[in-house]
Amino acid sequence: MSKTLFRRDFLMVLIGQIISLFGNAALRLALPLYLLDQTGSPALYGLVSGVAFLPMILLSPVGGIIADRLPKAKIMACLDFVTAGLTIGTALLLDHAPLVPLIVGVLMLLYSIQGIYTPSVNASLPLLVQAEDLTQANAAVNLVNSLSALVGPVIGGVLYASFGLMPVLWVSAACFLVSAVMELFIRIPHVVQPVSGGIWTMVKSDLAESVRFLRYEKPVLAKVALVACSLNLLLSPLVNVGYPVLITQHLGLSSEWYGFAEGVSAAGGLLGGVLAGVLANRLKAKHLFWVLLFDAGIVFVVAVPLMLGLPVLAAYGTLTVGGMLVVVSNTLLNVVYLSAIQAITPERLIGKVISCIITLAMCAMPLGQSAYGVLFQWFEAAPWAVLLIGAAVTGLVALGSRPAFRQLSDLLS
Repeated sequence: MSKTLFRRDFLMVLIGQIISLFGNAALRLALPLYLLDQTGSPALYGLVSGVAFLPMILLSPVGGIIADRLPKAKIMACLDFVTAGLTIGTALLLDHAPLVPLIVGVLMLLYSIQGIYTPSVNASLPLLVQAEDLTQANAAVNLVNSLSALVGPVIGGVLYASFGLMPVLWVSAACFLVSAVMELFIRIPHVVQPVSGGIWTMVKSDLAESVRFLRYEKPVLAKVALVACSLNLLLSPLVNVGYPVLITQHLGLSSEWYGFAEGVSAAGGLLGGVLAGVLANRLKAKHLFWVLLFDAGIVFVVAVPLMLGLPVLAAYGTLTVGGMLVVVSNTLLNVVYLSAIQAITPERLIGKVISCIITLAMCAMPLGQSAYGVLFQWFEAAPWAVLLIGAAVTGLVALGSRPAFRQLSDLLS
């Protein structure tokens, strides 16, 4: 690993991410669970969880504009201070305010803050490490995100189950405060950009500039963005929707088995982050075509035990390992693609361009989840057919993406 990745400011960004994301993940687990325990309504639990996610999609482009316009370290510190205040306020109001509006409002604010916070981190990496180290830097950030997403809910769940919601709130608030204070001392280069007109004029101008860059200057990034979008349409929802349906309904196993499969899948994110760092100098953009073909092959293999009616444990084991491998390969693809965007995009546009692409990808997720929900209902007697459809379409996307990935690789060479 390059010595530039051990520089003070990059390490402080990583440590701040670990602490802040841990608190965020614990809160996003505990708050909906508290609502479910207090109301006993699964429908309300699902509705609140879905509605709370929308601000993250809407505010991600705004986060990109802010990341390019203002000092990035100060943005991170300010948002962590705000989140700490929000968490402390929630603890103080918990027994005095109407429960449902309070939980919905807090969750929406948490996702909103995350939508603004993430572009600042992504846009800061090209300013903290050398261009040849971007893949390893993104792999490290991805690893931190996966680790926080895995450990945060576990520890948050243990705290909530043992002591209730209040300790989770205070521990999370402490995490945000520690992270915010640390981020005050991070030094990230910043170039002041000219401002003309009012805020709305600036927002429209910045978004238009990002769209022009993707459409006319570097259209290959837009093409590969559509490929990334297709992953959120085809593969991620297949795991998110398919796992509970196949494991609990088709295979007839308990929720504990489903929980274990989810844990293995989350571990795939950690493994993918490690592999991305190890293979940083070998994994090129032109190789991403093979990653997509690998995904298509894995989904096909997962369908075989279900199609042949093999024993339940054989089908479950294939599902679990296959889901983990899909997460590993998608992590590799995301790390390499994000590094390519950072290397090609001018500094003044990095935050905006990345946030636009991420927003597009996030919008595809609910569409894919809805489509797979309908497909699994239509093919209730033969759910393996849904997997074969997913594998076939993913394979076609892989074949169609090869020229775009080659062009992206040429730009980087």
